[in-house]
Amino acid sequence: MAQKVMKVGVKRAKGYLYYLDKKGDVSCAKMARGSKKGGSPKKVAKCGIKRKEGYLYFIDKKGDVSCAKMKRGGKKKKKR
Repeated sequence: MAQKVMKVGVKRAKGYLYYLDKKGDVSCAKMARGSKKGGSPKKVAKCGIKRKEGYLYFIDKKGDVSCAKMKRGGKKKKKR
């Protein structure tokens, strides 16, 4: 289950990818479609979130920053 880290309220535009960058801020970049190239990223909101190891950080449906514990484990694939 995901938990909310910070309320940001980012309004999303169609055709853009929203993510948490290395500095912990929300950024967006135009998505590549077919032969068209994607755009360079631009900062949408300053958050300054410090990441914890073993967690996945994402922008939820309401435009806020959330995190969920990553599931690890399962069977290892056999080498052929």
